Amino acid sequence: MASAVVVDAGDAPEPTVRNLLDQESLKWVFVGGKGGVGKTTCSSILSVLLAGVRPSVLVISTDPAHNLSDAFQQRFTKFPTLVRGFTNLYAMEIDPKVENDDLSNEGMEGFLSELTNAIPGVDEAMSFAEMLKLVQTMDYSVVVFDTAPTGHTLRLLQFPATLEKGLEKMMELKNRFGGLLNQASRLFGLGDELNEDAMLGKLEGMKDVIEQVNRQFKDPDLTTFVCVCIPEFLSLYETERLVQELAKFEIDSHNIIINQVIFDEEAVESKLLKARMKMQQKYIDQFHMLYDDFNITKLPLLSEEVCGVQALQNFSQHFLTPYKSTLKRGTVEELEQRITILKSALQEAETELDRVRKGKQSV
Repeated sequence: MASAVVVDAGDAPEPTVRNLLDQESLKWVFVGGKGGVGKTTCSSILSVLLAGVRPSVLVISTDPAHNLSDAFQQRFTKFPTLVRGFTNLYAMEIDPKVENDDLSNEGMEGFLSELTNAIPGVDEAMSFAEMLKLVQTMDYSVVVFDTAPTGHTLRLLQFPATLEKGLEKMMELKNRFGGLLNQASRLFGLGDELNEDAMLGKLEGMKDVIEQVNRQFKDPDLTTFVCVCIPEFLSLYETERLVQELAKFEIDSHNIIINQVIFDEEAVESKLLKARMKMQQKYIDQFHMLYDDFNITKLPLLSEEVCGVQALQNFSQHFLTPYKSTLKRGTVEELEQRITILKSALQEAETELDRVRKGKQSV
């Protein structure tokens, strides 16, 4: 696969996303992966980091279950909105369906319905093409896509081919029916509402945008895909599938973010957590073995959600500096903390025992 980052033999890539910030030519950054792995948090933080080094950044959610508003704790719509606390970071949430009034008026509705039924996904492709046309006119220096779970994302990457099919279908209908549609529209008093030339022109215009964007998507200097996952079997499997599909679409990918990693720290005494850490380490080792030429960034599992600009900015440090445990096993400090935790747990258990005993006595 083509890669914009050249790695010397025997020299492992840096385990951070700094390479994305350093790549000044980047125009499109996709963030994707299995559902529930933290894509929105990662795409939000990437956009925050990029806003620190780029003139203008737009982060777009193409996931029908929008979470950008939750991440930034600010309401976003299908139009770019300035994120509070920034002068150059904008966010928008789009639905992957046709919302264009000029395509869904009464006269065209049945015709468009037949077209969308004939080619699955053409409505998403047309909506995406409209959005890309809008984005291009706004001229942001970099656009970050917070994509839907993997299956939907892969459909999105197929949209140039999908729109091509739509155009062929339109041409086929036009050749079959000739001027019949125009005659029918005049007969029923619809005027120019049902005009296949107008629709054909619109699709042609979209095709031009699609082809231009598709060329950019296949250019590793302009586009990259960041895979987000968690250290579990299904996520590893899904990431491998995603990387293979991206290679098939000729889309560059050289960053993997492994989220929700439990680090051996804070004097973990739970057998369950220890077993979980052991399992996670097995899959982390596999990620490193499979993707030894990728920048692999590990993020710690937190006890609370990352919501709001301040929380995003605080957590962003782990994207640029590899996370390190605060305590080292076997040191005096680590042993002291373990004793403190055990004493606290013992005290809580004794309090609970007293409460239960009193409850039994009162009965």
